[in-house]
Amino acid sequence: MGSGEVPGANLHSDPISELVLASGNAGKLAELRQLLGDGGASLRAQSEFGVVDVEETGLTFVENALLKARHAARATGLPALGDDSGLCVDALGGAPGLHSARYGGGHGDAMRNIARLLRELDGVPEAARTARFHCVLVLLRTPDDPQPVIAEGSWHGRILAAPRGAHGFGYDPVFLDPENACSAAELEPAIKNAISHRGRALAVLKQRLPEIL
Repeated sequence: MGSGEVPGANLHSDPISELVLASGNAGKLAELRQLLGDGGASLRAQSEFGVVDVEETGLTFVENALLKARHAARATGLPALGDDSGLCVDALGGAPGLHSARYGGGHGDAMRNIARLLRELDGVPEAARTARFHCVLVLLRTPDDPQPVIAEGSWHGRILAAPRGAHGFGYDPVFLDPENACSAAELEPAIKNAISHRGRALAVLKQRLPEIL
């Protein structure tokens, strides 16, 4: 190291050509691939490498996204993109929140998750059914990267009384986007990607990609 060099200064100097997504969720993978577009790095699911989900022991979306990214990076040897997101409903004190994927009992069972959500909100008037999707994306170059890139995005709306639409995944059929006056599942994917919590988080991340990629 030269006398003028700073330890860690070149940590992010090499371009990233391939990223592993710290998730096996096909819906998230498809959305993020579309959102990344021609960003210069291909995105692969951790399941392609036989990597299973890490236990989400964090108390915040940021902590869980970091846990996921670190686990995937360590298991694959590739830079990793961790995504932790969820639905926060005001009338339920922020629930399902961190437990969104398993709110109904089975992990990733959208129908059961939605059924429980609608039961919990039964009788709650429309004006009080405000909610937001929140997403945290974490990019790690290595498992021990001391400079993780963290980006967040939120999408505000309301919870419908019954599911509507056939697009999207998760809670999309019962999440009303007030600006378009339809559910997230009724939006065309390109429109949803432009306004969703994940799209907004990735827009923040992409602003920093040139310096990283």
